[in-house]
Amino acid sequence: MTTSFGELIPAPGRMAVDFEERVDFSRLNRYRLGRVRQALDDSDLGAVLCFDMNNIRYLTSTHIGEWARDKVCRYALLTRGGEPMIWDFGSAAKHHRLHSPWLDPGNVHAGMLGLRGSVAPDAGLIDSAATEIRRLLAEAGVADMPLGVDIAEIPMVFALQKAGIDVQDGQQTMLDAREIKSADEITLLSMSAAMVDGAYQRISEILRPGIRENEIVAEVNKFLYDAGSDDVEAINAVSGERCSPHPHVFSDRLIRPGDQAFFDIIQAYNGYRTCYYRTFNVGRATSSQRDAYTKAREWIDAAIALVKPGVSTDVIARTWPRAEEFGFESEMDAFGLQFGHGLGLALHERPIVSRLNSLEHPVELKEGMVFAVETYCPATDGFSAARIEEEIVVTRDGPRILTLFPAEELFVANAY
Repeated sequence: MTTSFGELIPAPGRMAVDFEERVDFSRLNRYRLGRVRQALDDSDLGAVLCFDMNNIRYLTSTHIGEWARDKVCRYALLTRGGEPMIWDFGSAAKHHRLHSPWLDPGNVHAGMLGLRGSVAPDAGLIDSAATEIRRLLAEAGVADMPLGVDIAEIPMVFALQKAGIDVQDGQQTMLDAREIKSADEITLLSMSAAMVDGAYQRISEILRPGIRENEIVAEVNKFLYDAGSDDVEAINAVSGERCSPHPHVFSDRLIRPGDQAFFDIIQAYNGYRTCYYRTFNVGRATSSQRDAYTKAREWIDAAIALVKPGVSTDVIARTWPRAEEFGFESEMDAFGLQFGHGLGLALHERPIVSRLNSLEHPVELKEGMVFAVETYCPATDGFSAARIEEEIVVTRDGPRILTLFPAEELFVANAY
């Protein structure tokens, strides 16, 4: 079967104009904060304390660059009935007070906990932060309720507990908030996917014998940053004998005639990510390579055809082959090859769809979810493989596809 693309999701230009309605960022900010407030009200928590950069951005609409993602140096707090508070890296806090009017300036603070232990806990920064958070919880009247924390350094968890705070998992509450995308979020995801459509056109033009995987990665990074990406998280470029098993990373391998090659482009526009695989052959293709592609396409089409509100993820996962049927010993060994995962400010949100988790713990699809579906099929030649991925919006009328670079049939680049 061929995937039906149905009504296209808009992917407008990046400029603000007076003659079209595009992304309304004020509306986006209000929607995201409203979703967190509702999720907090629906939980047993009195507040959420966020160190996850994606949650901080969702809650406060602030961002200071990808360099901060692994530093655990920023945090944000929302109490029931309160306004968002943020502690940010040095002068970034002053910048927010000047340029982020949706935040109360009195709730924007400079903060520093130790940069993953580089400043040792005995310096007192973490204890001081925990004491301040305890005071703010008390002022909000929620000090006797659990505090939801998404991720944190171990010393911070210990300090919060030492301050008398009942620390619970807050990540599930934040994922509850983030699972249904607004029209503005879906538009941003569509714009992000459109950038990758163009990146694949560029790959199709340069994918010739003599170019290396890393050179393609460099070209695509430049293309995406020129197009407006704020983070090219990863580009997997996998070719020839590297295709099976899938290594999930590019190398300096030289592309050769007849290679099968697949790519995954993971990048973000205004924070909203793509995960978007395409497979090409270089110059020519064998029957084994074409057969692998046909199977991968059949598996992905069978999954997409089932997407609609109310369908549970076990139904989708059962359309995919068992791990043993394509060369793996267990579903854990094959995890991520026949796979679905939510997309938004993070690469992996709800729903997560696989035979590993979905058969016993299914999740119901809801209107407004956005997720990627990806399949993988090794070829009978023992080294080639096909990889396809489509990004899908769940609508009341079924799936809408965001990823539009042609993938119905195996694309032979620069055919001889």
